[in-house]
Amino acid sequence: MLPTVSASAPSSFAPLIPSPSHTPSLLVGKGNSLSFPSSSKISRWQPHFSPLRSPLSMRPAAAVSIEKETMEAERPDTFLRESETGEVRARFEKMIRDAQDSVCQALEAVDKVGKFKEDVWSRPGGGGGISRVLQDGAVFEKAGVNVSVVYGVMPPEAYRAARSASTDQKPGPIPFFAAGISSVISHFLHTCSVSAVSAFCLVSSGYSSQSIMCLWCSTMQVLHPKNPFAPTLHFNYRYFETDAPKDTPGAPRQWWFGGGTDLTPAYIFEDDVKHFHSTQKKACDKFDPTFYPRFKQWCDDYFYIKHRGERRGLGGIFFDDLNDYDQEMLLAFATECANSVIPAYVPIVERRKDMPFTEQQKAWQQLRRGRYVEFNLVYDRGTTFGLKTGGRIESILVSLPLSARWEYDHKPEEGSEEWKLLDACINPKEWL
Repeated sequence: MLPTVSASAPSSFAPLIPSPSHTPSLLVGKGNSLSFPSSSKISRWQPHFSPLRSPLSMRPAAAVSIEKETMEAERPDTFLRESETGEVRARFEKMIRDAQDSVCQALEAVDKVGKFKEDVWSRPGGGGGISRVLQDGAVFEKAGVNVSVVYGVMPPEAYRAARSASTDQKPGPIPFFAAGISSVISHFLHTCSVSAVSAFCLVSSGYSSQSIMCLWCSTMQVLHPKNPFAPTLHFNYRYFETDAPKDTPGAPRQWWFGGGTDLTPAYIFEDDVKHFHSTQKKACDKFDPTFYPRFKQWCDDYFYIKHRGERRGLGGIFFDDLNDYDQEMLLAFATECANSVIPAYVPIVERRKDMPFTEQQKAWQQLRRGRYVEFNLVYDRGTTFGLKTGGRIESILVSLPLSARWEYDHKPEEGSEEWKLLDACINPKEWL
């Protein structure tokens, strides 16, 4: 019997559903303007969400747009302005670019055949990005590792919501910066947080008195191996910062960190999953013993496919809006998490990449990749935002697998390895 949960998803999942009416606007212009149960009676899982700063009633209606990128012949030393090179944002950009280099080198060493194709792009208003994709390799069907930096403007409503400020507080143009390593431009504009798939930095000048200058930077990675026994990996880490409003003297500069790393296998090898989660926990425990359980739960909550009643995979860690710790500590934490990606993932791929498999097992992998596509195109806030705002389409969709599969009313046989994976996606487990 197929593992089941209640047909109606808990109401607390509502904030995860992309909704134009809940999406703060971003205006960007040129220059500076811009266990697996033995019974079919599976208890309903009750989600837990960390609080979000953004009130769901916030419905600004301004337009959303992003400048068209220009392809460049070579990558610059930095996508930031010279005056910013000594700030936290500059160190974060360096960290994510170093992570991009180390991850790409490690993946090419594993694949031995495939090589990353690199595209470098910029935007007239400042910033740009580096997109690297390995496709049709010996081990990886598709691997994307992106970094981007873009300048723009955020609305005053988003600033007030992010600060939990009163509605009668005078807003002003507020510059912001966000940097990170990620696989999606996530839900900053949906929840006033900093999630992102690519590295984005947004800043502007030439704004109205009601607009807020901003800078957003992040990097993204999604790895889809060929062998169905080797899992897909996604990670992202990012930083976001605003300057004080020009017409509100004394207003504080706001900043947040966000990110996460998660595993999406087609088949469960408990040793692999435990190794992955223990590596995440080790990185978290160096800074706060509450981080891993808190962010593991958050990850299970976020990657929920509501219309399927299941999670995309077997989780990992996910966090956003972190600014209640020392800034330097959180920068070190994000760096530690990014540096843990290779030791968490590469040993698993090395163990599984050459295992023999059947056509049926490959078909199951393709079905699970169909779920991956569904989540990214329907629920992932970064992807849906990018599609609505005219962002760089190749960067937005780089997280999608090269191939996927949908079958009508497919149900794995009860007790099969496929059934076990589905059950773990419906009922998240504690792996450690």
